[in-house]
This record gives sequence, C-alpha cells and structure tokens, in this order.
Amino acid sequence: MSVPIVVMGVAGCGKSTVGSLLADRLGRPYSEADDFHPARNITKMARGLPLDDVDRLPWLRAIGRRIVELRGDLVVSCSALRRSYRDLLRQADARTVFVHLLVDEQTASARVAARTGHFMPAALVASQFAALEPLQPDEAGVLVEPCGDVMAVADAAQRAIETRLGLTA
Repeated sequence: MSVPIVVMGVAGCGKSTVGSLLADRLGRPYSEADDFHPARNITKMARGLPLDDVDRLPWLRAIGRRIVELRGDLVVSCSALRRSYRDLLRQADARTVFVHLLVDEQTASARVAARTGHFMPAALVASQFAALEPLQPDEAGVLVEPCGDVMAVADAAQRAIETRLGLTA
C-alpha cells in the first residue's frame, strides 16, 4: 500500500537519517524536506532566526507537490511541528502517515551543534520545541521513542509504520 510517510520531529531528532533508512527498507523514494526550502528561509535560519508560519507555507506547499507528484509513494523528512502544517501535508494526500521521532532538547541541541555544513544553528532548537504540537489521537501516525543507535531507531520506526499500515501480522 503506497501511502506518504512523513518522518517528523524537531531538528536533531534524526529525521533525515531515519527517513532515508526507512525509504530504503520499504523500497520507496526519499525526499529531504530541507531541499524544498526557498533560499530566503535558509538565509533566515542561518542567521539564527526561527521561521514563522508565513515562511513555512511555500516550503510545505512544495513538499505537498512532491507528495502529489509521486502519488504518495515516498518517505519524506519534514519537521511538521504544528498540527496545521500536518493538515496542509494531508491536503496533498489524506492517507499521509506521520512517524514522530521523539528526542529530548539537550540531545537535539548537541546533535545540531555537532553538524558541519548545515544551515540550522543549535540556537534554534529551543524554538522548535516551543512550536512542537504532538500528534493528536485523530492523526494517522506513530511515535518512536529514543531506543539506542540510529539503526535501532530505524528498526523501531519500520516496525511501527508496518504495524500501522497493516504490513505485518
């Protein structure tokens, strides 16, 4: 069953790594949400300024177009921090399922600070936690707790999504 899978969470939770691994394991194309940001968003974040809803709208619409383009047969990483952002992605395909990677703020900040060559500074991690609205019971999605190294998290994400989609017994 091809449904869009959005690996979501704050910066530093492992969206890109786990999303890519999950796509490989499920035999689906992977899209990195950072690739859809307009240059002005990247510049703003690189200056240490958090994005607002107006900044995020064209980015979310571009991700939605990618979902439509691939007819839902993809895994995409996207922070999808607010319910309204997830609702916008669901407008592209109502079957969208979210995999929320949970992480604590200290770990996320440390991971972001250790990155090289990425526009997102660690100073913005707190703003992501402030904006985060957890998945609601009526939203199709799964929560993945920190459970070891990235391969263990990818394993947990795969099991959770396969169970959610009815791909396992």
